[in-house]
Amino acid sequence: MNATPNPYTGQVEHQQRLDDAAQLEQRIASATAAFAGWSITPWEQRVGVLRRAAQALRAQAPELAALMRAEMGKLQREGVAEVNKCASVCEYYADHAQAMLADEPIATEARRSYVRHEPLGCVLAVMPWNFPFWQVFRFLAPALMAGNVALLKHAANVPRCADAIARLLAGAGLPDGVFGVLHIDNEQTATVVADRRIRAVSLTGSERAGSAVAANAGRHLKKCVLELGGSDAFIVLADADLEAAVAAAAASRFDNAGQTCIAAKRFIVLPEVADAFVRGLVHAAGQRVYGDPADAQTSLAPMARADLRDELDRQVRQSVAAGAQVLIGGAPLVQTHAGYPATVLDHVAAGMPAYAEELFGPVAAVIRVPDVATAIAVANDTDYGLGGSVWGADVQAAEAVTAALQCGAAFVNAPVRSDPRLPFGGCKRSGFGRELGRAGLLELVNSKTVYLA
Repeated sequence: MNATPNPYTGQVEHQQRLDDAAQLEQRIASATAAFAGWSITPWEQRVGVLRRAAQALRAQAPELAALMRAEMGKLQREGVAEVNKCASVCEYYADHAQAMLADEPIATEARRSYVRHEPLGCVLAVMPWNFPFWQVFRFLAPALMAGNVALLKHAANVPRCADAIARLLAGAGLPDGVFGVLHIDNEQTATVVADRRIRAVSLTGSERAGSAVAANAGRHLKKCVLELGGSDAFIVLADADLEAAVAAAAASRFDNAGQTCIAAKRFIVLPEVADAFVRGLVHAAGQRVYGDPADAQTSLAPMARADLRDELDRQVRQSVAAGAQVLIGGAPLVQTHAGYPATVLDHVAAGMPAYAEELFGPVAAVIRVPDVATAIAVANDTDYGLGGSVWGADVQAAEAVTAALQCGAAFVNAPVRSDPRLPFGGCKRSGFGRELGRAGLLELVNSKTVYLA
């Protein structure tokens, strides 16, 4: 049994029994059998399922947000926003997937030649707890529209969210077996990845999980898409609109208790604006009110687990011991299960955990640099390469900085975010492959060349 404590109260509210070997086999067999029918289902039927799913998501948003609140501590309003975003990705692929997957004519000496995009089969999705609905639907909507079937191995602390997704899709008319939930541990997951009936794996999660799954998938020659951690740079140039930059910085760093892979984590600031930016960020951190995620007045959620809070505290303490300055926060909230305050560390430098490691919680690391060239060098001085943003009034100059950033997504005067219309993914140790956009849709198809002499 896997116990899932409420992150705010610390009380165990649910215990999840893991699937046994017979249940696991039944779910894989059911998905395999369902693929034959779903892969040739008319577009109209697939579209109808996604549209009904979107309607159900919007209608059930408060209840689904309450599940997230109970399992991983998300603020109620943040949960509602997440569910509505899931509805939008369903609607986007309902509207656009058919055109994205249309045959592509290519002129050759043949009578006719083209590329046809065909589904792969059963895809295993290994998904994290921090956005327990969005991470699933951003994978699932394009995968289903492409004609694939899917099995979900969700994070161990959000089992009820996983089951809620399955119920919602069944209610939307998705045929039996097209989507299934696996309540399994890491050892069982390795067995599923190796199963010949699994054609591809899509994982969003930690470096450790990504490395293990990719190695296993590689041994069995399976397609793999990995979206892993990030330590995104947030570069504030000398001509930046500081009011806008501070507001975006605070939202990016402290929303979802800072537990977001694409959150801004390293704030790299030029000397002309450093003091003013830091003052603004400290003020914004001070406005964050920790409390019950169900309370509308709460603006800082608990972290998802106590062990995650303790690891963040270690990183902060070691960074301070190496010379970083705590301007606000900096220690776990007493008499809480997993509470950590909105924290700002100034004068972060190389050699500190706050410089080199991902801070997966509400801690902002400020790195002061003398010039733009150094800002770029510091931004790239990381093993991660998920996203980055640049803030400056001269948009062309800011865009030139993005061209030098080693990352999968670069934004100017906007925080990094995932959008159904745009490819999303990283480089370096942030993973490989893409989700969303046409590029993401084509990750989970066989692009077949057809040549008629």
